[in-house]
Amino acid sequence: MTVNSIGVVGAGQMGNGIAHVMALAGYDVVLNDINEDALQRAITLIERNMDRQVSREKITQADRDQAMTRIVITKDLPQVAQTDLIIEAATEEETIKQKIFDSLLPHLGESTILTSNTSSISITRLASRTDRPEKFMGFHFMNPVPVMQLVELIRGIATDKETYDTCLGVVEKLGKTAASAEDFPAFIVNRILMPMINEAVYTLYEGVGNVNSIDQSMKLGANHPMGPLELADFIGLDTCLAIMNVLHDGLADTKYRPCPLLTKYVEAGWLGRKTQRGFYDYRGDTPVPTR
Repeated sequence: MTVNSIGVVGAGQMGNGIAHVMALAGYDVVLNDINEDALQRAITLIERNMDRQVSREKITQADRDQAMTRIVITKDLPQVAQTDLIIEAATEEETIKQKIFDSLLPHLGESTILTSNTSSISITRLASRTDRPEKFMGFHFMNPVPVMQLVELIRGIATDKETYDTCLGVVEKLGKTAASAEDFPAFIVNRILMPMINEAVYTLYEGVGNVNSIDQSMKLGANHPMGPLELADFIGLDTCLAIMNVLHDGLADTKYRPCPLLTKYVEAGWLGRKTQRGFYDYRGDTPVPTR
């Protein structure tokens, strides 16, 4: 199947990044969100990020200008359904994702491929609620999308070879690398990454180290570019907790039990960078540890 147009549902951190790279790769993009302000913020951010790429000579001004003309924003979900490939990039809550796919179904073209950018939820289960489980798969980008080179491609139990090969072709056109993952909770990256972050929170919870010492230990002792608590704030503590719950529920192993301190931060609304407070307080000029 030839893909010329991409629909992206959700204009948040992941959605705007996906729209950015798809437009630069030459695809016509329809970016959707229920919130008009979110759409306007997304376009402003895409423009700013592309301008940064121009200044660093990663792309030309002509590349930037042509890519921006390829992006259309809309609150109208049926407009997204007219594209060749749809990537759902909404909040990491299964009920929300299901409602989006339910709303898209009556308007889809016969050959439209449905995908989800979910970082942990069962692709097979999401696909089973649609009329095309064979044309449904996981299309999981890493954050920030314009920078990170990996895309996880996750086949559900019914996903056919043509759908996988088509999505693989899109990843290659983006100049990124695909990792094929089986449809088990959290796939590859988050199956390994999130328990590490959760263990870092336990290390903080149990008083083994403070925020600074834990992050510095992993940056200087394991050569990680970011400490695990700093990374958790960047991802969003609500997202980290959601993925740990998926792992714990889906694999029924106590080693995936979310740390109570992670739950407490989420209950407080301290979700990391996006709320200005998490394991660090970002309201000043320099991030300050909160514990």
